[in-house]
Amino acid sequence: MILGLILFLGVHTLTTQRAARAKVIASTGEGGYKIGYSLASAAGLALIVWGFANYRATGWINVWYPPTAMKHITVALMLPAVILVVAAYIRGRIYTTLKHPMLAGIKLWAAAHLLANGDLGSIILFGSFLAWAVFDRITLKRRTDGGGPPIPVGGPGNDLIAVAVGVIAYLALAFAFHPVVIGVPVVGA
Repeated sequence: MILGLILFLGVHTLTTQRAARAKVIASTGEGGYKIGYSLASAAGLALIVWGFANYRATGWINVWYPPTAMKHITVALMLPAVILVVAAYIRGRIYTTLKHPMLAGIKLWAAAHLLANGDLGSIILFGSFLAWAVFDRITLKRRTDGGGPPIPVGGPGNDLIAVAVGVIAYLALAFAFHPVVIGVPVVGA
């Protein structure tokens, strides 16, 4: 899991280092950079998933025991987190207000999961993503470019679409993805 975090977040941190990124693009070309970035990200994500599953299968290392209420708070915080991630791609006023709703959504997702999980593996996993998102947001303030893909920004209609898609994605994550893939039921547990 840790190797996967280093690979996945390391590649994503390269994006924040504009001079180093430019050198990689100059040596590999735009296409080579994107292919390498995608492959490294996919490999890192696969290692994170495999490592965390292996950690869960071999036993928890509890650091603290969150109260049950924290799980309910996490479920509540996940709705805006998912909507924010969707709003990064269906851009409207949410996007223009926050400037980087993807990072806000990742920070909210990670912080919410830190509230509900007191084991060492979860602290490392979600803490790493939270630290990376905070770091990336800080570096965005110093960059001369916007840092995101050129997606047109719409009006309040896009916000309504982002909220609707976010709610659907939230329900899919809660009722299908989390219990089936993660093995932890979110609702009714």
